[in-house]
Amino acid sequence: MKLGAFSASLSVKDLQVSKEFYEKLGFSVFGGDQSMNYLIMKNGNTIIGLFQGMFEGNILTFNPGWDENASPIDPFDDVREIQASLKKEGIELIREADPVTSGPASITLQDPDGNNILIDQHR
Repeated sequence: MKLGAFSASLSVKDLQVSKEFYEKLGFSVFGGDQSMNYLIMKNGNTIIGLFQGMFEGNILTFNPGWDENASPIDPFDDVREIQASLKKEGIELIREADPVTSGPASITLQDPDGNNILIDQHR
């Protein structure tokens, strides 16, 4: 199963303060929109998302069909294929993608310790 690019999506209290902190760790803004309360930052192949007021807790995020530069990769495992594989393995999903659609979709689940996982396909 190919999950695509990995990032940690962090729920932050103050986007500007967090941006400045991660810049001191060598990250630079890669995407997002500060006026929309989120930034995507990158240090080498490491990606983090900073999100203010959008969700509680932190999320492990995977993007099928993208590499770490948000460039399309082919072939890739569609999120609906990943969903079917996870369900076949008995993994409970919190939110499912409509299996008869195509293109962008997402699913959410939790690991055994309650960590949230988002598999978010943008293409």
